[in-house]
Amino acid sequence: MPIDNTTHDQLERSLQEIDWAALRRPGYLPSPAAWEDQVLYFLMLDRFSDGREQGFRDIHGNIIVTGSTPPFSFFDDAYKADRSSWADTGDEWLGGTLKGLESKIGYLKRLGATAIWISPVFKQVAADTHSYHGYGIQNFLDIDPHFGSRQDLIDLVNTAHANGIRVILDIILNHSGDVFGYQFNPNRYPARDEYGNIGMDPRWDGGTYPVAGWRNAFGQTNIPFGPINPATHGYAWPNDAVWPAELQDAATFTTKGRINSWDNDPEFLEGDFVTLKDIHHGDHERDAQNRRIVDAFHPTPALTALCDVFKFWIGLADVDGFRIDTVKHMEPGATRYFAAVIKEFAQSLGKENFFLVGEITGGRDNAYNTLELTGLDAALGIDDIPDRMDYLAKGWREPVDYFNLFRNSALVNKSSHVWFGKHVVTLFDDHDQVRKGNNKGRFCGDWVNNGYAHLKAVLGLNLMSMGIPCIYYGTEQAFDGTGDNDRYLRECMFGGAFGSLQSSGRHFFDENHEIFRFIAEITVLRSQHLALRRGRQYLREISDSGEDGDFGLPHMIGGQIRSVVPWSRLFDNQEILLAINTDAYSARAAWVTIDATLHAEPGMLTCLYSTDVARIGDATTIESRNGRAVHIEVPAGGFVMYG
Repeated sequence: MPIDNTTHDQLERSLQEIDWAALRRPGYLPSPAAWEDQVLYFLMLDRFSDGREQGFRDIHGNIIVTGSTPPFSFFDDAYKADRSSWADTGDEWLGGTLKGLESKIGYLKRLGATAIWISPVFKQVAADTHSYHGYGIQNFLDIDPHFGSRQDLIDLVNTAHANGIRVILDIILNHSGDVFGYQFNPNRYPARDEYGNIGMDPRWDGGTYPVAGWRNAFGQTNIPFGPINPATHGYAWPNDAVWPAELQDAATFTTKGRINSWDNDPEFLEGDFVTLKDIHHGDHERDAQNRRIVDAFHPTPALTALCDVFKFWIGLADVDGFRIDTVKHMEPGATRYFAAVIKEFAQSLGKENFFLVGEITGGRDNAYNTLELTGLDAALGIDDIPDRMDYLAKGWREPVDYFNLFRNSALVNKSSHVWFGKHVVTLFDDHDQVRKGNNKGRFCGDWVNNGYAHLKAVLGLNLMSMGIPCIYYGTEQAFDGTGDNDRYLRECMFGGAFGSLQSSGRHFFDENHEIFRFIAEITVLRSQHLALRRGRQYLREISDSGEDGDFGLPHMIGGQIRSVVPWSRLFDNQEILLAINTDAYSARAAWVTIDATLHAEPGMLTCLYSTDVARIGDATTIESRNGRAVHIEVPAGGFVMYG
């Protein structure tokens, strides 16, 4: 249980100032045996909790009567704020803190979350008033003061661990914040800003750009680009340039301008992420055809410094894993080098299964190839998985297209039938929805398809099908943000000026919400049945009549599917049958095929869960139809489980 009493003036300015021997200590929390046993919960820290809510339940279940923010009431508070002014506030810092998050560990525990993935907590560029998301780092060794302190992070991790919850930090290796500016050149990509002033649009063309200097806390480029000289520019600490000092070498950055074509190689590897400055991690040797030799990678001092940075955070705070941002935009050798260094350090602390999950765009094949090349533990499924999960539950995707994402043994030459189940984090809502372009929208923000009516179905699919499930904050309260900007996906749980459902000044920590209760109920079942966490998976055939020749996989008719969609999870001679109903308006029934070998003898399956609570405990007879089958009914837009 580390204690950090470091004051701001005592913070390390250089990695050389870290006392590594003192940092290590006995008693680090060991890693879980299997990450597919966990239920992840992803939250944007600035939007989650400021600790001022009134009427929520603390870790022990006691109602907190202090606090200034009352709970949200749909009939009194929904859609009352002016849309324009409400939306404008969503692009600024709003006040969520580490202490606020710590106060909600009981809420998350009762929801069924066993690991929290927290958006980046590190110190942001001071001049960027829109970096509440945490992806514009200025000091990699400090916590942003908006969020709190190092000690606040340590306290949060200790409290989470004491309540059976792991902590995963979102980290960035690919880039820093907008810590320097390019020199103006009127002959190279001139552009006018919003005020009509002529400036330069530095975009990637294969060449480098000269740098005007480090930015100070006001965004001005008035500090020479290179190692900070404390005699002449001592004022640069702590809010100017980039820290720790090892990152101040000019060679740290590629200085090639912003990415213009996101799929052009090597542009997407070398370019800046808009204004966020690309870090040069190293180079691959090349063969006679000028192709990268993946195994022959030479790291830069910047990459080795970043490895030490994130080793420091593991040692200091006892965190359990990292979600690595923008892996697609890093050389695979750099990711592999980082993964190896971090794994070795974590194992030296007793964390044998420290979790490294990468944000890997480009679909299933690219995710598989990247995992194989880099040694990351899992890919964040942000392309095909959320699309197919989302629209299957709403009746607009083929079930086989979703379930085939996990049919992997023959396709990727893996002996295990659960390879992708161990190596893919599944979710349907997230903080930027790259797959949707400029048409952002949470699941419940889909008014055309009545998203709320399908929410239990998609959650059942997410939590009970293969993969490491992740819930995005606010889903359990049916947040419905939608619009042409990421901000609409990032409403405040604690209310403030940018509360969900176009509200303000009301918090959403309601444990009686029907979606919160649903998630809490099925995560308990998930924890009780190994088959639901590690079992192999099969989409099952259905029939209306039950006649042998009438069975087939559920499929779309006329461009949509309104049907029972069943699947089985099998593990060690146990089968659990699960199903959703993509029809939000009518209950649906069907004969469903089950494993004939496991159910060769006469018997029954019992309803272990149904969104129609009156059905729980009902039994259905196993009959000799299409081998072996049972007859089940699934409520409208609902979810059932039989075993």
